[in-house]
Amino acid sequence: MTLRTRFAPSPTGQVHIGNLRAAIFNWLYTRHEGGQFLLRVEDTDRERSTPEAVQAVFAAMDWLGLTTDGEPLYQSTRREAHLAAAERLLQSGRAYKLDKGGTGRGEAILFKMPGTDMAFHDLVKGDLTKAAADLPDFVIVRSDGTPVFHLANVADDIHMGITHVIRGDDHVENTFRHIALFQALEAPVPQYAHLPMIVNAQGKPYSKRDGAAYVGDFREKGYEADALFNYLALLGWNPGDDREVMSREELIAAFTLDRVQAKPAQFDFKKFEWMNAEYLKRMPAADYRSRFRRELEKHGLWSPEYTEDYLDRVCALLRERVKSWSEVPMQAGYFFTEHYPFDADAVRKRLHKEGAGGHLAALAAAFGALDAFDAASTEAALRATAETRGVGASELIHPLRVAVTGLPGGPSLFHLLEVLGRDRVLARLARPVPN
Repeated sequence: MTLRTRFAPSPTGQVHIGNLRAAIFNWLYTRHEGGQFLLRVEDTDRERSTPEAVQAVFAAMDWLGLTTDGEPLYQSTRREAHLAAAERLLQSGRAYKLDKGGTGRGEAILFKMPGTDMAFHDLVKGDLTKAAADLPDFVIVRSDGTPVFHLANVADDIHMGITHVIRGDDHVENTFRHIALFQALEAPVPQYAHLPMIVNAQGKPYSKRDGAAYVGDFREKGYEADALFNYLALLGWNPGDDREVMSREELIAAFTLDRVQAKPAQFDFKKFEWMNAEYLKRMPAADYRSRFRRELEKHGLWSPEYTEDYLDRVCALLRERVKSWSEVPMQAGYFFTEHYPFDADAVRKRLHKEGAGGHLAALAAAFGALDAFDAASTEAALRATAETRGVGASELIHPLRVAVTGLPGGPSLFHLLEVLGRDRVLARLARPVPN
């Protein structure tokens, strides 16, 4: 029998990273085992399952490279099959009709639980049991004739031949009901694996308040798809060694369900940014330059006057510092425009400090007299000027950096001066100090 898993999102808005993490685990496990990874769009909520929401699911999966085996199944097309399953349960005595609440608006169909204790082996959580008293009958078709999630979910898993259901542990309670439905419909019961919840530093469900929480957020903020995929794969799973930055091939080769942890997994945004930065550092130079330039063009910072060599020199300076593409305009803007913003606190602390103006004027004179304008010569000139003025070199370094970049920090000051060039540096030093 071919191993088959599925990702079954309900497209009612943006795609949360928790849902995509489940998809990633399904995909990795299926690829590791040589099975089939299927997509089912659970779009029966006709008010919330909009075309835009469906497209958001497809876009998220495409961006992350979650390829499927075959066309997606739309649950809304299988309503008659769901109702036929309910009729089979009625005929076999495993379901019954009831006017829920005595409203007189119609009879709902309830599934009759077996009335015995239930147990199943979870591939992550181990053996799970539930007492019969805690397993009441439940609605499978509403009084308006619409099938409920539980019935549709099981009927579609049977139809698709799903052998392994890998989903969030918020579904553990549902699984007892679903197993009873599989048995009542005389269908093979899949193996279940319930994944740990993604939480914040306080141990609460990770949400928008904690940072980017939807796949679209990460894309818009300029993070790499491979970095997000890699990081989510390690949320609740590990390869059994100290590897962290792993290729798709490495993840597929290493992924097994027995290494999925049962306890909640904390999303550490700083750790994720570190991983994204690692992906940027390892990117081929030509690809990095292309993406860097694209961000400059997007923000109106690129001009034909700049050469590829100049761009390469800027990229070389910032490659170790840029953590996401969205940081490019802020970290690199001053290389490409004279209208760069100034950090207000840095201006107040460094440029409005007593003596800063005199220091910068002295530096301008020293730089203007240099035979060569490179990192070594500008550093030597600055240190000589500081000594002449009887101050430490830092008294000149900090205001100089703010004056020519607008920022309190950044790459090597003397190397960035070399890239900017003497004329631009002197012009910036001659400008009035911003308020």
